[in-house]
Amino acid sequence: MSGRKYPGGGRRRPRVRVAAAAAALTLVAPMAACASGDDAGETTINLYYPPEQNFQQVIDRCNTEADGRYRIVNRVLPREADEQRVQMVRRLAAEDDGMDVLGLDVTWTQEFASADWLLEWTGQDRAEAEEGTLEGPLETARYEDKLFAAPKHTNVQLLWYRKDLVSEPPATWDEMISMAQQLRDQGQPHQVLTMGAQYEGLVVLYNTLAVSAGGSILNDDGTEAVMDDGAVRALEVLRDFATSGVTSPSFSNATEDPVRLEFQSGDGAFQVNWPFVYPAMQESAPELAEKVAWARVPGVDEGTAGRVTIGGINLAVSRYSPHPEESFEAARCLRNAENQKFSAINDGVPPTIESVYDDPEMDEAYPMKETILEQLRDAAVRPLTPAYQSISTVTSAILSPPASIDPQATADELRDAIADALESKGVLP
Repeated sequence: MSGRKYPGGGRRRPRVRVAAAAAALTLVAPMAACASGDDAGETTINLYYPPEQNFQQVIDRCNTEADGRYRIVNRVLPREADEQRVQMVRRLAAEDDGMDVLGLDVTWTQEFASADWLLEWTGQDRAEAEEGTLEGPLETARYEDKLFAAPKHTNVQLLWYRKDLVSEPPATWDEMISMAQQLRDQGQPHQVLTMGAQYEGLVVLYNTLAVSAGGSILNDDGTEAVMDDGAVRALEVLRDFATSGVTSPSFSNATEDPVRLEFQSGDGAFQVNWPFVYPAMQESAPELAEKVAWARVPGVDEGTAGRVTIGGINLAVSRYSPHPEESFEAARCLRNAENQKFSAINDGVPPTIESVYDDPEMDEAYPMKETILEQLRDAAVRPLTPAYQSISTVTSAILSPPASIDPQATADELRDAIADALESKGVLP
């Protein structure tokens, strides 16, 4: 996912809870105040990872396979992504040798690598991490053409639509707005629901529109603010959507779970959101769920498919780990194909290894898996730069509220603010 907290729901049939990794709503063991060292000759691999409901079973399996050579201990991070990042940044900046394997939001890998906090994946470690892994997630794990993490899971938004109201999903945002306006005029449920609050979700929406329009926010090496014609076109689409009369009145304050709940209330005809909405809807609104289908997120222009911004978690090895060899081995185990399948089915986190989607056990858990995979094969990633955190902060502020966007003027403002963020000006780290 995007690296922010995405709420999730669940049901017993099927077993999956299709949610983002940070979305598990169960209690987790509190994180130890400090990591313990090795006990009586046993090598302890300290894993710092966001809450994920059933991940301990994966850890237990990897510990069994290690056969006493090491033992992975999960130091569960806070639920909120910002708190996770602050905690890891502080400890790594202090060269804490109690951290071994790190579960990083996809937007942090470059930042941590540029700070020289991560060990590069090389040789057989790199070969195993890259084999069969989708290119989009792999792109988020690289920095300066080197691999600094192994993608553990990914996530991608879908278009959820009322098939009892529209016969075919819209191909573009303009078409979706037009469909919604026609439904409104007919007195039917019509709202197009998605995230527009001043936070990472709004940045994800804008990045999806920009990349779908063929635009770039940064240059190829992530060192300069570009804001080209495609990026300006995306601002036009976002402004037109916000002022179209088919959004929720709460659009400029909307985050993931309120969007899900509003769609479940029956007012929405369309929803752009993460797959966690699927099991939540079947649990809480089964009659509505029967009327809902899914498709790719619409594109910006006719004949061009939408490219959706991906999220997820990458596994990295701390430069200060006293056990790098065992840490790489542990990370490889935690994200291997069998364990990715387990996490997908039981915790709803989409795999990064493409072959996992072909497993028959995925059919019931992920009826939308072909659409997810189709979008992952043509994914958009957020601007790849160590300064992403600052860029996200200024971008969400300038884009909010979306109805006030003046495309060219907003693009110019974004270009200047992003240029400053790239030089670490004006934004607290």
